[in-house]
Amino acid sequence: MDSKRGLKHSVNGKTAKLRDKRGSVALLSFMAIAVALAGCASAPQLKSKSKRSKEYFAESKYGVKASPRVAFAKGKPLPRGGGRDQTGQPYKVKGRWYYPKEDKNYVKVGHASWYGEAFHGRLTANGEVYDMAHLTAAHPTMPLPSYARVTNLANGSSVIVRVNDRGPYEFDRVIDLSQKAAEMLDYQHHGTANVKVEYVGRAPLDGNDDAFLMASYRPGGGDA
Repeated sequence: MDSKRGLKHSVNGKTAKLRDKRGSVALLSFMAIAVALAGCASAPQLKSKSKRSKEYFAESKYGVKASPRVAFAKGKPLPRGGGRDQTGQPYKVKGRWYYPKEDKNYVKVGHASWYGEAFHGRLTANGEVYDMAHLTAAHPTMPLPSYARVTNLANGSSVIVRVNDRGPYEFDRVIDLSQKAAEMLDYQHHGTANVKVEYVGRAPLDGNDDAFLMASYRPGGGDA
């Protein structure tokens, strides 16, 4: 998805392999990448004092349409889990190659953005439903679903998030968080934050991890 996770695979459809030649597996691969791109299409920007992110998805830029919205009820809990356990094949977006894999020693520092209402209720890259009130994230290469601890380096606050989407695809961003996660790390008013991302491990498919994720929060002592 940004705002708010064979056939050649590239933005113009002329390079990297998007899918293999085996029927249903090929279709799932294509859908996963399409939904992934929808997850983090662009860095959200805030409207004056509003807490909402201003996301948009440019099909002409990424080559696919935004993932479908499958849940419409506002203010009601969205379904948890229901997605696929997947890592995926190498793929290319905007001229850059990504190689999904499980790296148990993964630690990276960079910028994080967040996505909210524009993608609320839409499918993530592994088939879960994005909930802006859930502690989730989009990452270009981590297994789906998995857990990662994200620390806001400006204030020291950190929390574990459920990685269930692909993205971001901007050169200076390493992860995109849900609106709730951005609020927990106190950077929702800034749009982006300098963060440290640490891989924790694989996550269960059932998605019933709200209590675990909330309990993982560690408050910092600084100001964002």
